[in-house]
Amino acid sequence: MPDALKPNTYTLEPRAPIVVILGHVDHGKTTLLDTIRKTRVAEKEAGGITQHIGAYQVESNGKTITFLDTPGHEAFTAIRSRGATVADVAVLVVAADEGVKPQTKEAIKIIKDTETPFAVAITKTDKEGANPQKVRQELAEAEVLVEDYGGQVPIVELSARKGDGVDQLLETILLLAEVEELTAATTGPAQGFVLESHLDSRRGTVATVLVQAGQLQIGDWIAAGKAIAKVRSMEDFLGKAMKSALPSQPCVVTGWELPPSVGQKFLGVASHNDALQLAKSATAQEALFPQSASPAPRIANLIIKADVQSSLEAMDQVLRTITSEEVQYRVVDYGVGKIGDGDVKNAKAKNAAIIGFHVPVESAAKQSAENQHVRIESRDIIYELVEIVRDIMADMLDPEIRRTPLGKLKILALFDVQGKSQIVGGKITQGKALRGAMVEVTRGTNVVSTGKLIQLQQKKADVAEVAEGLECGIRYEGPMDTPQAIIRVGDVLEIYEEEKIKRSI
Repeated sequence: MPDALKPNTYTLEPRAPIVVILGHVDHGKTTLLDTIRKTRVAEKEAGGITQHIGAYQVESNGKTITFLDTPGHEAFTAIRSRGATVADVAVLVVAADEGVKPQTKEAIKIIKDTETPFAVAITKTDKEGANPQKVRQELAEAEVLVEDYGGQVPIVELSARKGDGVDQLLETILLLAEVEELTAATTGPAQGFVLESHLDSRRGTVATVLVQAGQLQIGDWIAAGKAIAKVRSMEDFLGKAMKSALPSQPCVVTGWELPPSVGQKFLGVASHNDALQLAKSATAQEALFPQSASPAPRIANLIIKADVQSSLEAMDQVLRTITSEEVQYRVVDYGVGKIGDGDVKNAKAKNAAIIGFHVPVESAAKQSAENQHVRIESRDIIYELVEIVRDIMADMLDPEIRRTPLGKLKILALFDVQGKSQIVGGKITQGKALRGAMVEVTRGTNVVSTGKLIQLQQKKADVAEVAEGLECGIRYEGPMDTPQAIIRVGDVLEIYEEEKIKRSI
């Protein structure tokens, strides 16, 4: 058995809390993360420029806090769904001017399902229309009782843009972490999980890992599912070279033979053979964007492009929430990087739309897509892309037909049959007749054919409309292949309009 799988008997030491920030889109999660990063990292590392690697660390009151810098709670959910215990503390962000929204409630469910200690951060308190008290009331209705509402959940009002309240939030996080008494072994084989992975043109496959226990060092062999690596280099979130990483530390690792999956556990092992043994015995992970075992007759083909691996994971998670019995989506290709001309050619060959998340579209690709009628949609908000995919799928549904009755015409005379059209005369007994309207030919109680009123005359002049009580001549276009289908004197024409209404998913 590889050493990493044996029970850990090493001495436990205190470690930094790992924090995730959750909440509704545009409620200030990214601004808050950026504010904390810029202000608190600057104190620690003058002039240091942080790189976005999926996590970073800050200092507060002499203690370290690790923040997961994920694109919303979808990536957090993707990691959690793979069995990883991701965060020790959560911060639920709610905007003071908007209050509790659908994704706020989803975040609350995630927090409660994982039993994660959390604090509420009311953001945008400096905006016009801000109403923190209303937020407290809406949280109570969502079964979140904050401290000043008689509950036990800490709450902090802040303005991330101004930096107000950020220090208080960090203090609150440290207090929540202190109660948890977080510890981990700081020696022995490392273990943790993969936060991020992408292909670097210069360094090959690069992955951000977060150590949970043990110590990760240059030269170590690690296995993450079916991916293995001999750690060739390590960097911290500032881009500085590291020789080792301890629990709660994020680091960028090179040396991977295959890209590891986001959320995948990694284990440090003694040798290449041990790493291969773990990779071979790893339970097969469910593929991203799986194919349906029994596809619907109608399928919307998609090509997904994202900035990083975790964004692909996020897209995978949210697209799974789209369900329809009549049409399904199928991801025929996906990858990391900008949308180029090659993607357009691929989409044309596979009759697919291209969906981009946090990625630019090359100008050549835009021109090519326009020429080849390939749909490209790229957004920075994941829920906008979900609605776009719903719209693409809805285009494949049969529209709802709404019928509006216009009038009735009783046939009094027959004039001529020409190919698929027939010229007849009659009287409008009810409503009106409109040129271009649909026509249902009824004989007694039976409908004998359906066609269109393509020409309308009154007193030998072409007109667009004839009112009730007047006589007129019409050219009817419809099936003439059987004697039964040809209009006879005494038949009644039901005249109506049809409106095709696009259905939604």
